[in-house]
This record gives sequence, C-alpha cells and structure tokens, in this order.
Amino acid sequence: MKKIMFSALVLGIFAFSSCKKDYTCECTTTVSGQQPTVVTSVVNGTKSEAKSACENGSSSAAGFTIKCAIK
Repeated sequence: MKKIMFSALVLGIFAFSSCKKDYTCECTTTVSGQQPTVVTSVVNGTKSEAKSACENGSSSAAGFTIKCAIK
C-alpha cells in the first residue's frame, strides 16, 4: 500500500512540473545601415512550445534580419 501511495505522489509531482509558464521572447530586427531594434513579448506555454513559437518569428530577406529567442 505504501508503494502505491508513493507512486501516486511521484506521478502527481511530475504531472504538475510540466505546467505552462510565461516566457519572454526577444526579437532583434536589423536593417542595413540602421541601429538594431529589440522587441519583447510574452509567450505562455511549456518551454518547448514557447521556444518553438518564438523562433518561428525569425526571418530574413534582402536588407533585414529578424532573430527571435527565448530569454
């Protein structure tokens, strides 16, 4: 019986440890010949979800670059 209760406690701890949190996504925009611009936003989710959502904002084209990362 003690093993069952201990197992239930351990599973409960793992279930609550992967809860969603707020993460800061920082995007730096660089345009040729100008100062870089930094914009931050809040992404709510698990760490992997937030990282994926933030990095999807990264892009580049002729003359500018946007690089996003979780801070």
